[in-house]
Amino acid sequence: MQTLFVELGERRYPIFIGHTLDASSLLAPYIKAKQVMIVTNTTVAALYLEKYTLQFEQLGKSVATCILPDGEKYKDFGHLHLIFDALLQAGFNRDCTIVALGGGVIGDMAGYAAASFQRGVNFIQIPTTLLSQVDSSVGGKTGINHPLGKNMIGAFKQPEAVIADMAVLDTLPPRELSAGMAEVIKYALLCDAEFLLWLEQNMSKLMAGDADLLAQAVYRCCAHKARIVANDETEKGERALLNLGHTFGHAIESYLGYGTWLHGEAVATGMVMAAELSARQGWIDTVDVQRIQQIILAANLPIVSPAIPLEQFLNYMSHDKKVLDGQLRLILLKQLGKAVITNEFDQNALIAAIQAHQQAA
Repeated sequence: MQTLFVELGERRYPIFIGHTLDASSLLAPYIKAKQVMIVTNTTVAALYLEKYTLQFEQLGKSVATCILPDGEKYKDFGHLHLIFDALLQAGFNRDCTIVALGGGVIGDMAGYAAASFQRGVNFIQIPTTLLSQVDSSVGGKTGINHPLGKNMIGAFKQPEAVIADMAVLDTLPPRELSAGMAEVIKYALLCDAEFLLWLEQNMSKLMAGDADLLAQAVYRCCAHKARIVANDETEKGERALLNLGHTFGHAIESYLGYGTWLHGEAVATGMVMAAELSARQGWIDTVDVQRIQQIILAANLPIVSPAIPLEQFLNYMSHDKKVLDGQLRLILLKQLGKAVITNEFDQNALIAAIQAHQQAA
C-alpha cells in the first residue's frame, strides 16, 4: 500500500492506494462517532455493500445504507433528496459520517449531501471506478447536474480520507475502465510528458487490468491532483487546468443526455478537440495531435463526437463554469505536458476544431 496526503494548510487527508485494503483498520481514525451512512448504487451494492457494512460494524458503528439507481442521469436534486431522507429516517445527527461507496456520481452526490446535511458532516470516499480513483474522489468537488449544464450546482467538501483499492477494479466493466483511462491520459497531457510516454508503453497491460500498473497510474494521477488542489483548493486559478477537454466534453454530455456517453468518453473526445484547437493556434503540431489521438484510441475511447448542431454545441460551452465575465476560458496545450488556461483563441479556429472531430450530420 502507498499513502499520499492532500495538504490544505492546517488540514490534510490521506489517499490510501493498494490492493485488497482493510477499510476498517485504515478508516477507524477518521470516523468521529458511531453513525455511518453508506451511500452507494444498485450495481455496487450487489458487489461490495455487505463487505463494507461488516467492516464498519466491526468497528462498533451503527450502519445505515442509501442505495441509489446507477447512472449519470440520476445525479439530480430528486435523488440527492433520497440521501437526506435516509439520514433523517435513520435519526442521524451532525456527528455522523457519510461514506461514498461507488463511482463519480455517488461520490459527487454523497459529498454534496455531506456538505449540506446539518450544514456539514463527516465524509469518506471509497471510489469503485478508475475514473473516481484518479480524479473525482480527490479534491472535494461535489454536486449535481442541471439540464442546462453539468455539475453546475454543488459545494466544495473535502473528504476525511480516500481508499483507492485496486481489487474493486476487477469487477469494473471494460467500458468503465476505458472511461477512467481518459482522466489518466488527461494528467499526462496537462502536466507530465514522461507519464504520457509511460502510458504509451503500458496501455495494453493497463487495459488488460494489470493491478500493479493500475496502482502506479492511480498514484501518479493522485499525486498530481493533490499538488494542484493544495495550491488552489477552490479553483481560483491553477486547478482549472484539471478541466482539460471538459468544456467540450460537457457540451457533448449535455446535448446527448447525461449517461448516454460516459463522462470519460466525452472528455476523451473533448481533449482531441482541445488539441486540435491548440494546433490551430500554432502551439502544438499535427504530429502531437495524432499522438494524442493514438493514445486515446489505444484506451478504446472515441475521438469523434456525434453530430451536434454548432449553435447548440457553442451554447452548452457558454454555460460552462469556466466562463468568467462573459468570456469563455479553455484549457489548451502549449506543448505535450504543459497546459494553459486562456480566453485568447480564434473563434473560427474553435469552430473548425469542433467540426473536425464530429460525425457528419
